Order: sequence, then structure tokens, then C-alpha cells
Amino acid sequence: MDDRVTSAIAHWAPRFTTNGVTVSDFQRVTGRVERWADWCAAWSDMGAEHEALGRRALDEGRLRSAGQHLAQASVYFHFGKFVFVEDLDQMRTAHERAVRCLDDALPHLARPGRRIEMPFEGTRLVGVLRCPDATGAGAAGPHPTVVLLPGLDSTKEELHSTEETFLDRGLATFSVDGPGQGEAEYDLPIRGDWSAPAETILATLESLPEVDADRVAVWGVSLGGYYAPRVAAALGDRVRACVALAGPYDFGDCWDQLPELTRQTFRVRSRAADDADARRIASTLTLDGSAEKITAPLLIVFGRQDRLIPWQYAERLQRTAGSEVELLMLEDGNHGCANVAPWHRPYTADWLAARLKPEPR
Repeated sequence: MDDRVTSAIAHWAPRFTTNGVTVSDFQRVTGRVERWADWCAAWSDMGAEHEALGRRALDEGRLRSAGQHLAQASVYFHFGKFVFVEDLDQMRTAHERAVRCLDDALPHLARPGRRIEMPFEGTRLVGVLRCPDATGAGAAGPHPTVVLLPGLDSTKEELHSTEETFLDRGLATFSVDGPGQGEAEYDLPIRGDWSAPAETILATLESLPEVDADRVAVWGVSLGGYYAPRVAAALGDRVRACVALAGPYDFGDCWDQLPELTRQTFRVRSRAADDADARRIASTLTLDGSAEKITAPLLIVFGRQDRLIPWQYAERLQRTAGSEVELLMLEDGNHGCANVAPWHRPYTADWLAARLKPEPR
């Protein structure tokens, strides 16, 4: 088996099954893929099967089932493209199908969502807003809201199951593809400074009647676990709480231990000329000078078995952040802690709800 296939399975198997891929489908796909060149096509074929179920359900008026099937298909297409940068045309085709499936699923989910496009630097950022089930006078909102930021190889299409945890607790979710991510990766390179995206996201939330812009938190995973503290530092007390899951303190310091697929993906999405240039850009993704500016309560979640980002970075952020900080270190957790999701996802959602559900300031 191609070393890159072995690496992808070893690093990300729990992430796939935690975020919407069934165990049997994971085994079916990975059991027949031996060459990395076949990875995207194999996942796209499986995604097409689930998409067909969704399209049939739409045609037959079974709308709830259609939403479920299409949201699942979106995740499969996403995992076909997530670090598949050796064939950019094939990658983009899979990505477009992931986006289309989720867009078509959103109106039919148990907690429906809608696509929000935000003008940004001559192009756009795209987010998905979903609101919780609510009863009584506050049913229509405005709702306390969690901004979800994906990582280097994740996108808003992967965050569906994470959103559910927050929605269950009465929090709205706004999952966003930032510069270098998802729908923005073709027009905007990865950047270390997230001040401009943070201001755009907050201004958008302030314009949405469903959102209580005085009760906004930010959550991020992996490289998103770096972006979330940068957003909190940029927005100050306009953010009520921040969660950093498996984020680097200084991405350049991690470079040598990153898997080849991760380094290649960063090189493409940062517009780096070569590996040396990618390393240089990675070194601009640092919390030095920013962590001290965080004023919102901060929850850091990390796995001590993380093979991509050293767990010591969690303690470094804990020491440096200028706010109330809690560190949840999971001894058996891998990168992103997907293999121990019950030990952090419910707690994280409860932690955010406790800080967002009181009356607005």
C-alpha cells in the first residue's frame, strides 16, 4: 500500500467515523485503495452512492431523509478532496460536489441551515448558519452563536456533527471557510493574521436577525485551533468565549514532524513556491504577540498522543493567554481528539453554553 494511504488511515480514521462516515463504508473504501492517486475517486464513488439516495428521497418528497443522505454524501466528497493536492482538478470537482450536496441538504435538516456569503477582499467567505430548536418567546432568536473554524484540511462541510452538539444546547452555529479553506482556498491563501476575517465574520453576524451578536463564541480545531485564539485576540471583549482544540502555538515549529500530505496541502493552500517557502510561511502562523491579547475565557483541548502538534503547545498557550484559561488534556487523545470525542465534545458544548446562555450584557 502507498505510504500516503497508510498515513491517511493511521492519522485520520477516527476523524472520519466521528464526523459522519460509517465504519462499514470506511472499511469498504480504505480496503480497496492501495494507491494515493485513487483516493479521491474512491471516496467520490462512495459519496455518489449516498447522493443518489438523497436525490431519490427528494424526488419522492421524503425531505428529512433527503437532508440526512445529502449531508452524509457531502462529508464523503469532502474526505475525498481533503488533502488530495496532487490532482487539483479532481480535488476541486469533489469539493464542488461536497458543497452542492450540503447546500441542497440544508433546508431539510432537523435543524435547517442557510448559506451566508460575505464579501471579502474582492472575493467572498462562505459560512453556514444553523439555529437550534427553540420554544417560547425566544424561538426565533436572536440566539447565542458559536463560530466554528475548520483546520488546514477541513471545511465547513465536515463540521455537521460538531454543530449538532452545540445546537442540542440551544446555541446557533456559524461554520465558516476562512482564507485558504474550503470555498475560499482557490482565491485566498492561508494567513497568520486573522484580524480582517474576524471583523468580517462579526460584522456579518451583527447583520443577521437570528444571531445575538453580544453572545458570540469562537471554536476551532487543528489549524482552526490556532485561528480561534487569533480571532479572540483580534475581537477582544466582543467575543464571550473561545475554544482551541488541537491548535499549534507556532506552526513553523511543527514543520519537520508533519506528515507529507499535510506539508503538501499547506504548500498549495499558502501559495508557497516550494517546501522552504512553505516552511517560511508556516512560521508566520504564531500566537506570539497575540495570545496575551485574549480577554475572553479560553478552553484549550488537547490530546497527549497527538502526532502532528506537540501537546506542550497547549501548556504554552495556557501560560501565555491573557485571560481565564482551562486546559483539558486527554491522555489518550490523538490529533483533534476524534478518537476520544465523548470525553470532550459534550463538555466543550456545556462549557460554551454556560458562558453564552446567561442574559446579554
